[in-house]
Amino acid sequence: MPDSPAPAFSDVSVTDTGSIALLTQYFSDRESSFPSRQGRYRTTFPDPGQFIPPHGVFLLVGEQDGAAEHVFVGCGGIRRIEDSAAGETRYEIKHLWLQPQVRGRGWGHSLLAELERRARAFGAAEVVLDTNASLTAAGALYAGSGYESCAPYNDNPNATNWYRKRLVENREPQ
Repeated sequence: MPDSPAPAFSDVSVTDTGSIALLTQYFSDRESSFPSRQGRYRTTFPDPGQFIPPHGVFLLVGEQDGAAEHVFVGCGGIRRIEDSAAGETRYEIKHLWLQPQVRGRGWGHSLLAELERRARAFGAAEVVLDTNASLTAAGALYAGSGYESCAPYNDNPNATNWYRKRLVENREPQ
C-alpha cells in the first residue's frame, strides 16, 4: 500500500449538501449489494437532532485535491443512545462509509478511531454499532479495532451483527 496522506475530518450537519450526497451514495451502495435473501434494504436518513454535540456528531472525510480544498470521500457519525444495562453512557456509530477509490488506505480505521475519540470526549463508556454479515471488510475492521460481538441492542432490519467496544476501563471499588 503506497503512503497516503491522513484523512481530514470536518464536523457538519447531516443536512449539509455534502452529507446528503455522501449518505445518498452510501445508501445506494448498500441497497445494490444487500443480500436478496434478507429482503429489501431499508433506507433511513439520520435525524439531524441526534448528531449535534454533545449528543452526537457527524463527520465528512476529506482528502486534499492538490489545492487547499478537501474533496469529501466518506462519512460517519456517532449519536447518544440509551445507557447500557449497567447505567453507563453509550454512543452508537452510524453510517461509516468510504467511497471505493479511497478504501484500503487505512482511512476506515482512522475514521472509526476519530469517532471513538469524539464519543469518549462526550463521556461515553462504550460504543456500539450494527452491521450486516455481507460487509466482510467492515466486520474485519471492527474485529481488528477491538470490537466484540454483543446481543442486539436495536431492531435494525438491515443488521445481522451487533458489536460493542469499551472505551473506559472498569474501575475497582476503593
